[in-house]
Amino acid sequence: MLAGREAVGGPARLRPVNYELYMAEAIAEARRGAEEGETPIGAVAVLDDAMIARDHRRILLQRDPTAHAVLLTLQAAARKLDAKRLPEITLFTTHEPCAMCVGALLEAQVRTLVYAVPDMERGAAGGAVQLARAPGMPHQISVISGVREDEARKLSAIASAPA
Repeated sequence: MLAGREAVGGPARLRPVNYELYMAEAIAEARRGAEEGETPIGAVAVLDDAMIARDHRRILLQRDPTAHAVLLTLQAAARKLDAKRLPEITLFTTHEPCAMCVGALLEAQVRTLVYAVPDMERGAAGGAVQLARAPGMPHQISVISGVREDEARKLSAIASAPA
C-alpha cells in the first residue's frame, strides 16, 4: 500500500489510502502534459478515496508562470468543493512542489502531500527547503515521498530527451 517515505509527524489516517493508484493517476496527468509540450508534472486531489480534481503543468499553454500542476489542481478542488480551505484533501503530485505551491497548500490547510520525485534544487517539502513542516507555521502538512518515483523519473527523462 505505502511505497514511499513518510515524513515525521502529520495526522494519522483513519483508513488506508491507495498511494500507488492515485500516483498512477498523477503520472497519467503528467503524460497528458508531456503530449502538449509541457514539462511532465501532474497532480490529483483526493477526498475520501475519490479523486475530485486533477491537472498538469500548463505554463507554456497558458503563458502563465504560475500555472503549476499543484496550483491548478488545488484551485479546481476548491471550486468543486466551494471551499477556501481543504483540510481533508490529500494531494498527489509527480514532482516535489516548489515554494509557491507548498505555500498554497499551507494556505489551503491541505492535510497530506504525496509526491514521487524529490527536487533538491527547488523543492519546498524537504528537498531544497522544508516549508511544508516548518516549525512555527500555523499549519503543517504530512509529507510522503518516493511513491512510484522510478516511473515518474523515467517519464521526466523521456520528456527531456532531445527529439
